[in-house]
Amino acid sequence: MTEKKRILTGITTTGTPHLGNYVGAIRPAIEASQNPEMDAFYFLADYHSLIKCHEPARVAASRMEVAATWLALGLDTDNATFYRQSDIPEIPELTWILTCVTAKGLLNRAHAYKAAVQINEEEKANDPDKGITMGLFSYPVLMAADILMFNASKVPVGRDQIQHIEMARDIGGRFNHIFGQTFTMPEAVVDDKAAVLSGIDGRKMSKSYDNTIPLFLPEKQLRKLIMKIKTNSLAPSEPKNPDECTLFEIYKAFASKEEAETIRLRYAEGIGWGDMKTLLFEHLNELLKEPRERYAELLADPAKTEKILQEGAEKARCTAAPFLAEIRKKTGLIPFI
Repeated sequence: MTEKKRILTGITTTGTPHLGNYVGAIRPAIEASQNPEMDAFYFLADYHSLIKCHEPARVAASRMEVAATWLALGLDTDNATFYRQSDIPEIPELTWILTCVTAKGLLNRAHAYKAAVQINEEEKANDPDKGITMGLFSYPVLMAADILMFNASKVPVGRDQIQHIEMARDIGGRFNHIFGQTFTMPEAVVDDKAAVLSGIDGRKMSKSYDNTIPLFLPEKQLRKLIMKIKTNSLAPSEPKNPDECTLFEIYKAFASKEEAETIRLRYAEGIGWGDMKTLLFEHLNELLKEPRERYAELLADPAKTEKILQEGAEKARCTAAPFLAEIRKKTGLIPFI
């Protein structure tokens, strides 16, 4: 019998998931969770959220929204392991153990830290580390612990996250060199075919640009945002280029190939922008109607989501606890089990 491939993905718990998050990360991850040949681990990265957000209510609300989103969209928690990072005490302990073998010079090269230092230097701050916390500086070690704790061999990430996987390899490799073979070396999986959606202003859909379309907006608000999507001044009946249009880009990401080709022909015929916006709204609203209802039900009954997360944590700890005991023995610490 072929051994399952173990993949692991962390889900940031800041902000509300939007259409771009879905097509770029959530949809492929959920499809993997339903694949019996995959051993998938998905976690809510709430320790990571503390680096940027010091608002307890926001962290808690976002964590519940993100969990409800994934469950409403069909995450298979029977096949996959779905848990909250902060429910796995082995992770912060492993983070400290890995910190003790991680070179400071490696962390000095982390993109986020370098960017923060650059901003201070551009603003001519007396201290290049002004306002930089140890959380920001050392979070690549926490990320390494997230990955190495479960010996994930594949880690789906965006291109901007490749460095973190490389650092996890460096850290795990250093531990293996000192204490003997322990960790699997993870590989970054970058899907260059994954859709990157534009937002209502034409730029990449991003919370930082405030141009997103949240996944589970009520119908009226969804229609209102779609009607705000920026278009050019071409009049109805004038041929239009679908490949330069945010409306078509979003539609295509949620449509079948046949549906997209049909609408492409309508662009050639000169579909009006108002008609296309209405068509896009109706298409998205129909697809998201049932998941939106499930999402609302989950938010209204947080105990149900909490039960699923606790079951996932128990499942994850069945792997993490004995593995950390092995690591404690290798490092000379007294195993706690």
